[in-house]
Amino acid sequence: MRTLRVGFDGRALTSPAPGIRRYTRNLLVALAALSGEVELVVLGGSSVAVPDGISHLRALWNPKSNIGWVSFGLPHVVWRSGIDILHSPAYTAPLWSNKPIVLTIHDVSYARYPEWYPYRRDVFRRAFYHLSARKASAVITDSKFSASEIHAAYSLPDSLVNVIPLGVDPVFTCGDKSESAVLPRSVIPPYILHVGDLHERRNLSMLVDAVLAARKHFHNSHLLSLVLVGSDHGITKQFNVTDQWSNASPPVIHFDTVNEKQLLALYKQAVMLAYPSFYEGFGLPVLEAMSCGTPVVASHAASIPEVLGDAGILLDPNDLQSWTNTIIDLVDNKFEQERLGALGRSRSKEFTWERVARATLDVYQRVYDT
Repeated sequence: MRTLRVGFDGRALTSPAPGIRRYTRNLLVALAALSGEVELVVLGGSSVAVPDGISHLRALWNPKSNIGWVSFGLPHVVWRSGIDILHSPAYTAPLWSNKPIVLTIHDVSYARYPEWYPYRRDVFRRAFYHLSARKASAVITDSKFSASEIHAAYSLPDSLVNVIPLGVDPVFTCGDKSESAVLPRSVIPPYILHVGDLHERRNLSMLVDAVLAARKHFHNSHLLSLVLVGSDHGITKQFNVTDQWSNASPPVIHFDTVNEKQLLALYKQAVMLAYPSFYEGFGLPVLEAMSCGTPVVASHAASIPEVLGDAGILLDPNDLQSWTNTIIDLVDNKFEQERLGALGRSRSKEFTWERVARATLDVYQRVYDT
């Protein structure tokens, strides 16, 4: 079998979306570990972000906008790269290219529910996403749910869309829950954790109400907090977060970003990860929490049941009382926390980046052979 030379859109390694950065970096590293089976070259972007041992081809033309880069800068560097296939790992791909394109689409919430999308009035941007999908020789997505949504949004044939669930980043697989790790200074256990940018579709107003109700139940015996990690897209201003214990312990603590050591500490010392989202293409924080041995309570909507399976608690995202009762029950039940944590840790081992890399390489080979 011929060794394929595959180019990656290098700008994905410095994407403002943490999930895109993790996906691109971990896939590159895992593909590189398949010694001799694929040759990789990162096209454009910052050389600093490129994993060790992987080639980087500097772009001679760097338009500032993403659409400018994908339309002009990236095709130019592809043309002189000598690659067999271009992999665009984050929604957009050149509309003209002299090489076949594999495109990763993590979800199509922007097409299916534009009212949740920050650029919902940007018709051109959404049209570019659509045209990118139509241009691709193959599409990779993270879940069966997303595959069905891509078909509904773009009418792509089933044979074009490949479901490859994500892997868990190695940073979340080392050690156990009892290890000491330094939390951000303002965070004091017990707390409920949510990780991911703060969008309408994440249903966080309901979660805030559930945490406030749990605080009321415990009075001052448990000054429970909700810790939110992710960029705020105008959601926190909707929260009503005051109660009679607010001066002693804030009900909601928000971080736009934390470093990896802090995120690991937040996962490991949380009572649970709460993930009440209405719509997810995969739900990577669910997998990260499971790998850390952290109990997961999540919405039964969209792709989340595919990831969590029977290793956590699935609830109706609209059922405030069930979320409140589950939080109250878990805070004092160390046995249940440990049971759910063990189930999650066991299930997370199924999600490896080696598996992702081998399945992705199979897609490359089919595209090249076609």
